[in-house]
Amino acid sequence: MVDIADNSGAKRAQCVMVPGRRAYSLGKCTRCAASIGDVISIAIKKQLPTCQLDRKKVHRCVIIRTTKPIRRPDGSYVRFDRNAAVIIDAEGNPIGTRIFGAVARELREKNFMKIISLASEVV
Repeated sequence: MVDIADNSGAKRAQCVMVPGRRAYSLGKCTRCAASIGDVISIAIKKQLPTCQLDRKKVHRCVIIRTTKPIRRPDGSYVRFDRNAAVIIDAEGNPIGTRIFGAVARELREKNFMKIISLASEVV
């Protein structure tokens, strides 16, 4: 489950698929893990009444915050309180016009410059 950190109208979503990743085995369950900057497929679970996005469709979004620590090349780690994502269109541009909260610096390396410019803080 991820929080949606933009003003598209969706509030909470569930990850359906992580394209391009293999599943790792955890007992009887197999699941894929996504990191910051990965594009995933989601299903919207909670939204505002004025939301223009359809709940019955699968949307694409990019992960901007994770609770799993990420190691940087200088040896430091960064992690956030909650998992968060931004819904994007087919070209990779965000649907919303504002992004709430901090965004990880790793998005710059994956060429999500529009998300970086809309964010209030880059960590």
